[in-house]
Amino acid sequence: MIEKEFEKRNKKFIKKMGKNESLKKLSNKWMMESSLDEYSYHFRWLGIPIIQFPQDIVGLQEIIWKIKPDLIIETGIARGGSLIFSASMLQLIGKGSVLGIDIDIRKENKEKILKHPLYKRIKMIEGSSIDQTVINKVNKIAKNKKNILVILDSNHTHEHVLSELNAYSKLVKKGSYIIVFDTIIANIPDKYSKKLMNGNWNKKDNPKTAVHEFLKENKRFEIDHEFENKLLITVAPDGFLKCIK
Repeated sequence: MIEKEFEKRNKKFIKKMGKNESLKKLSNKWMMESSLDEYSYHFRWLGIPIIQFPQDIVGLQEIIWKIKPDLIIETGIARGGSLIFSASMLQLIGKGSVLGIDIDIRKENKEKILKHPLYKRIKMIEGSSIDQTVINKVNKIAKNKKNILVILDSNHTHEHVLSELNAYSKLVKKGSYIIVFDTIIANIPDKYSKKLMNGNWNKKDNPKTAVHEFLKENKRFEIDHEFENKLLITVAPDGFLKCIK
């Protein structure tokens, strides 16, 4: 009973925060200002740079612990901290592996991942996440896996993310998620755009526009607004896609 009341109270305040536009604007402004000094680059997970906002790390922890996936597929490896994070969660759960995909896995980063104590739970594929050869390799690894979580954090253009969504959504079952990072690009105010945006994506061409187009055709997923309202500070607004059927 105490747990139910606790959750009920939490849901009440999360809903309230989701309607608080001034708080949401303040959170977004804080993210923009801190990003000017590369805030998300300042953190490591078990010794490896993770390049994520701490709030998103905590959010991922909740999702992984709740759904207990057999396989986590991550597009975009960077320095490898996110792979190590996922592997550490799977180690605690006592099952599963994480598959990282990147078009260019830098030698020094790969060596650190290979030497990490949690590497036994990690597999890596070098190549474009939307190349059919890579997709075929992923499908082979995912075969017979009952519960799969997908995290998209590679090339942030509309076309690329939409192709990833179409390729990997088939692997996700009811109750699990596809998490699309950097949908925040669509929310970057003009005064910050020159410093924070890459020339390959912009307000009209980004992961969020891809998510919205994907959801027009795919009715198996919906945006988990409650989750992003709980975080408030997240690089994935509209990016927590829950599989509902």
